Amino acid sequence: MISLLRASVPLLLAMIAGMVGSLIVTSVLGNHDTVTLAAFALVSAVLNPASAAVQGALRGLGPFVAPFRDDPKAAVAVVRDARWLSLATGTLGALVVVCVPLVASVAGVPDEVVREMGVLPWLLAVYLLVFASTGGASTILVALGRSRNVLWPSLAFGVGLGVLTAVLVPRLGLAGAGVAWVVSGSVAAGVAALNLRRAIGRPIGQSRPRVGEIAKLARVSIPLAGTVLIKFGVLAVVTFAASSSGTRDTAAHAVLTTLTGLIMMFSLSVAQVSVPEVARASDAVGARRASRTAALLAVMGTVVVAGLLFVLGDSLVAVFTDDPAVLARVVELLPLMLLASALDAVQAVQGFGLTALKRSSASLLFFSIGYGLLVVAAVPVARAWGITGLWTALAVANGLLVVLQGTGFHRHSGRLG
Repeated sequence: MISLLRASVPLLLAMIAGMVGSLIVTSVLGNHDTVTLAAFALVSAVLNPASAAVQGALRGLGPFVAPFRDDPKAAVAVVRDARWLSLATGTLGALVVVCVPLVASVAGVPDEVVREMGVLPWLLAVYLLVFASTGGASTILVALGRSRNVLWPSLAFGVGLGVLTAVLVPRLGLAGAGVAWVVSGSVAAGVAALNLRRAIGRPIGQSRPRVGEIAKLARVSIPLAGTVLIKFGVLAVVTFAASSSGTRDTAAHAVLTTLTGLIMMFSLSVAQVSVPEVARASDAVGARRASRTAALLAVMGTVVVAGLLFVLGDSLVAVFTDDPAVLARVVELLPLMLLASALDAVQAVQGFGLTALKRSSASLLFFSIGYGLLVVAAVPVARAWGITGLWTALAVANGLLVVLQGTGFHRHSGRLG
């Protein structure tokens, strides 16, 4: 457990660095101009799931690299294949981002907001391609037991993004934010490439695409990206359903969702570092032990955060809202939110365990079932029981995923050895 905790801390810090950089961007744009912030929010609404899908696809590389931890040079061929796959997924994501102004115009977004986007979609598409060009360096470093090196690219990106946005936006407007993303992403990609080369111990280079091997990577990576998209999409529907419960309940739901995101950063970092441990296990006993340990650690992290929330209570939640009615609603629903988060932490570890066993397609199926039921129930539940019913439905959906993912992991891990 100590080794998993030690390996997960750099990933957690990397996520925090990226989040801080994004918060600075939102703050600077909000103080610059309301229309500018609205335009950025629309483009980000597409960029975030697109980049999450690319990142999800890259996380599927872990089980292919983990067996080479003791001989990193032997992983070069896999790393080259990973670059081709990541560039393909990154190109698809970039095309989606470029189309945002067109979709916004068709959807009836005000012309001034569409015009304000300017070159931002193109710059963020370039950023997404730069991110994809790393070939999943962070996942590969974690799989090789070098999770500490993951912190530096994220730190470079977060600091660069915050500083450059503050300097460029007052002069260039929204285009300045786009330039900040591209420059910071390029610096982070350079740092990641340097760390990866040092970890492997030789230049990586590039070769012709090995279609068969890339297809093997895709069979694990693409379902994982699909899982991410399903979760993003369904949670967006849940948020839409929450808006039917009134303004204050909608605001309370937004605060609870933000707190959930903060809690899940630790769970996701633990889940990611558990992938190489499960992938390297020689039998079912070792794989299940690694998964249980990671799940226990993820739940312990949720319990620690729960303790802080209950101790600090109103003062902590007040950071997000100064409306007494919203504050009271959030505090009232904290236990339900924490239950949903704890179950989400467990199912995330089990889902990553299936990825480590190269069975991410099974995880995609389970997500389609659990979150498919949630998306069907969201609107009727919100109308009948408000956001209390929605968070109960989220907890039930996550509990169902714990059962499905856990059963699937137990069955597939039984084939090891």
